[in-house]
Amino acid sequence: MKIFNIKKIALVAVFSFFGISVFSQNYKPLLDNINEWHFTSCYFGCFTDVYYTNGDTIVDGKNYKILDGYHYISRTFLLREDVANKKVYLNLVSAAGNEEFLLYDFSLNEGDVFNMQNPISPFPEDGGPFVLDSIVERPLVDGNAYKHFYFSPTAGNTNSTENAVWIEGLGSLSLINAPGGHPDINAVGNLSCFFKNTEAFYVNLDSIDDCLPLVLGIKKNNLDNVIASKKTNSNNCILSNTQQVKDVTVFDLSGKKLEMITNNGKNSISIDMSNYQNGLYILLATGFGDTKRSFKIMK
Repeated sequence: MKIFNIKKIALVAVFSFFGISVFSQNYKPLLDNINEWHFTSCYFGCFTDVYYTNGDTIVDGKNYKILDGYHYISRTFLLREDVANKKVYLNLVSAAGNEEFLLYDFSLNEGDVFNMQNPISPFPEDGGPFVLDSIVERPLVDGNAYKHFYFSPTAGNTNSTENAVWIEGLGSLSLINAPGGHPDINAVGNLSCFFKNTEAFYVNLDSIDDCLPLVLGIKKNNLDNVIASKKTNSNNCILSNTQQVKDVTVFDLSGKKLEMITNNGKNSISIDMSNYQNGLYILLATGFGDTKRSFKIMK
């Protein structure tokens, strides 16, 4: 009887082990889709910049995705992923020669040390060694749990002083090319939205109203033809081609809402800025389906 109980316990342990292996989440690739990142910073009012993967290329016999938008419009920032080894690389293309960096290693375990590289970013290019303090599975927009990697600089790291966060399938919560960047909306900024094939994957609405794909989807198309213009020494700002615009909201650079102008299908909207002080203002046009487009106007 004792032998039977021991074998039974052993079999339970074996099945438990294989059960964990079978039902644990598989690796979620970063570059398996067309991706779009929204990156928000709040210095004097909040602004969101957009960058995305746009096309494929082959360099030195390796397949890459091309980054575009934001400060990647040179299209010389190339990403590739080694799915089998859970690693993501950045290739910087230049006439002087290409240089590839290991940005992410999602095969790391807690306690491992990783040397952060943040090429062409506001953070130190050599971010120095970081220790992986913890890996926590947290649910994202689709309801599934994904691994969140929490790093801190090692005690001897003299290059970086702040922590970093990665999410499997997404990358850094800072800029994509700054795995060692600290996500801070009041400093360099942080990720607010991330889309795979126009479907929301990650959403942080702490400082923004909503997450809509602006480049890869079709939700902005009804505002594509809207034009904002203002003649020199004129107090009137004119928005043209506004048939699909429901309303326009005016903000100052602190993010304060100054006024809202509603529209009833008219072809143009006039905004009287005579009572505004000289400076830069943000016009946020809202279309049907809650699509949005912003314009910067100088008074």
